[in-house]
Amino acid sequence: MPEKRYVLNPTPFVVPTTDGKLIEEHVGYASTGTGQYSLAHMVAPPQWSEPHQTPQFDEITIVVRGRKRFEIDGDVVELSAGQALLIKAGARIRYSNPFEDECEYWSICIPAFSPDTVNREAE
Repeated sequence: MPEKRYVLNPTPFVVPTTDGKLIEEHVGYASTGTGQYSLAHMVAPPQWSEPHQTPQFDEITIVVRGRKRFEIDGDVVELSAGQALLIKAGARIRYSNPFEDECEYWSICIPAFSPDTVNREAE
């Protein structure tokens, strides 16, 4: 029997967090064993932020609802629903939702997100 050329993932891997952010990985290391890329659905609560990081992967973010702030190598970029942003590997980034409403978005990382390659700074 030939090997299947697809991977069905009926239930995302829910990444445990302590900051109120929902992270559901649909494709990636934790959910499907895929290392070439990852796809995650996220919801950041109001007033959420995380430390700076310098990932070793490209990341595409598509905002579905709300707004999200990005500090990228000293620049500040804000996305609203329907907007997308590509951040290239090696940029120093800080993600946040300093707004009153939660922010729902999707992220694609190439290669896949890994805690070993995100290079998150201590706060």
